[in-house]
Amino acid sequence: MSHGASVGLLALLSLATGNLAAQDTVRFTPTVGYPTFAVREPVLRITPPTVLVSNTNFGGYYTEEGGAFPGEVGPIYVEGATTTDMLRVEVLKVHPNHEIATSRISAAFGGLAADSRVRMLNDPIPDRRWVWRLDRDRMVATTELTASETTSIEIDLQPMLGRLAVAPRGEEAFGGLWPGDFGGNMDAPEIREGTTVYLPVFHDGAYLYFGDGHARQGEGEISGAGLETSMDVILRIEVIKGKTIDWPRLEDDEYIMVAGSARPLIDAFRLAHVELVEWLEEYGFDRLDAYQVLSQVSESTVANIVDPVYTVVAKFPKRFLPEQ
Repeated sequence: MSHGASVGLLALLSLATGNLAAQDTVRFTPTVGYPTFAVREPVLRITPPTVLVSNTNFGGYYTEEGGAFPGEVGPIYVEGATTTDMLRVEVLKVHPNHEIATSRISAAFGGLAADSRVRMLNDPIPDRRWVWRLDRDRMVATTELTASETTSIEIDLQPMLGRLAVAPRGEEAFGGLWPGDFGGNMDAPEIREGTTVYLPVFHDGAYLYFGDGHARQGEGEISGAGLETSMDVILRIEVIKGKTIDWPRLEDDEYIMVAGSARPLIDAFRLAHVELVEWLEEYGFDRLDAYQVLSQVSESTVANIVDPVYTVVAKFPKRFLPEQ
């Protein structure tokens, strides 16, 4: 693998799948990237349960000089997935494979910038780009702050996938910046190692996409960019037969979660929490009891406030779930 992937990391990936039979593991190196989520000719077909060992696409955006943002990996056709099922994608590994991450601010994109659709009296924020140096052994990133009294800063890495999606319903195609009920560009830091993501299926085969690796990103992604870089990725992909959901669900050791995406922000909040109430019903809660308990113990994060629609992640602590 190029762009700084190391023998040590490849050995780590091998260890992560070493307890699985060879036929359960598919190693795939993408050669194309697409700018939209849509039904199209698959780049790969798999028969679940499958552990996919792969990487996100590399592009000029991640280099010192800058350039185009790479497209998504996919679509991956998941044999046996139908519109009466849901996809289960467990994130086993997300690890930077490049020494640089980049981030930027711009005049018409970002939570604190002017909106390109509305005229403003104030001067626009200037376009500016930061290059972050990644130390993948220490798992930290450093950048220069040339205009500040503090001339540089070091932060710890928290790698994640900004984009995980199935093809949207019908003949719809959404650009890479869009999140929605199909997943997409949710930009949720919760989509990291140890998290399982459940996605609805709108077409037989699901047409799974992933990409947009962030070495780190704050909640809200307020400037419109995380620490954008390429990643080595391991996903365990399964189909849960005979069960459907309306919005992406997430689960880790501490929480069950739902990602809802809409504008205005309150609608994203509502969609995420309604789906979470419905998930709690599956644990035996009465709907109104779930609403009441959720009101007391729920947590939520704003994953992004910069995309065409915003994403909220609603969380219910597992310690309050009844024993199964």
